[in-house]
Amino acid sequence: MNKEQLMELGLTEEQAEKVLAKYVNMIPKHRFDEVNEEKKELKNQLDERDAQLKELKAKASGNEELTAKITELEKLNKTTKEDYEAKMTALRKETAIELKLKDEKAKSVKAVKALLDLEKVSLDGDKLIGLEEQLKSLKESDAYLFGEDKLTGRDPHKDSDPLDPQARKNPFSKEHFNLTEQGRIYREDPEQAKKLKELAK
Repeated sequence: MNKEQLMELGLTEEQAEKVLAKYVNMIPKHRFDEVNEEKKELKNQLDERDAQLKELKAKASGNEELTAKITELEKLNKTTKEDYEAKMTALRKETAIELKLKDEKAKSVKAVKALLDLEKVSLDGDKLIGLEEQLKSLKESDAYLFGEDKLTGRDPHKDSDPLDPQARKNPFSKEHFNLTEQGRIYREDPEQAKKLKELAK
């Protein structure tokens, strides 16, 4: 789907560009545009070649050798067109699968794809058939492959576990009150002493 098609569906130009930017993030947008233009150009060339061959065939009637050559070129053209369409179908299927996996919050699209039987998945228009069931069972058996990655670690705002391990036995607190230790910290690290004093309140 391109920007014009999205705009035909009622999106503004800005919205269409945002949608494309989000869903065409597997490859750079400029590369996607280049490939799209190449596809249009190739299709135009194939159509033009077909038209030229028909015209030549009409002019060559009576010349058997030339007619045979044209028939051979038509077959080659048809094979080329079929190969091209098969590749485009495979590419659309691949892209649809990757987008679906991203929507399902797969942590590694490559790893999840390796566990799927993609031969059993087909593309009917824009709808993937045979993928939903596989994803459901994969989420049950290997749930760790899905979900958003979250940063883990200590909460820096939590008073109970400050950055400095010395703070666990805070000489400014009632439980661990120690004037000698307080004096040493004031001499060596006045900032640390200030933090510990605030924590002890």
